[in-house]
Amino acid sequence: MSMSDPLGDMLTRIRNGQGAKKEVITCPASKLRGRVLDVLKREGYIRGWSETKNDRGHAELQIELKYDQGQPVIQEISRVSKPGRRVYVKVTEIPRVYNGLGIAVVSTPNGVMADHEAREQNVGGEILCRIF
Repeated sequence: MSMSDPLGDMLTRIRNGQGAKKEVITCPASKLRGRVLDVLKREGYIRGWSETKNDRGHAELQIELKYDQGQPVIQEISRVSKPGRRVYVKVTEIPRVYNGLGIAVVSTPNGVMADHEAREQNVGGEILCRIF
């Protein structure tokens, strides 16, 4: 069965994994998911991630979730741009998540990056998700 929103699926797996206090979760691999995980690692929301093969030979991502004093570091994670409604913004319109305490992950012509990096490079793009 094909999946209509692979990135949304990964975000839901992260949300559910943290709710169940899991240390490591897995999801199918893709380049976009890897780039988003790079941003989450760089910003300190996850411990890390690695790409492995499952028993059928398909690539999977193993995501190490991060906790602080027993509480998940990611308090809120949500998809903004969805398959049915893409959200594109100019650099001046990139939203600030909780006045800069959170981040918005933006897909730009220069790659996937956090909102503050997009503002520094003066590029807009598609807002993939927001994290706090």
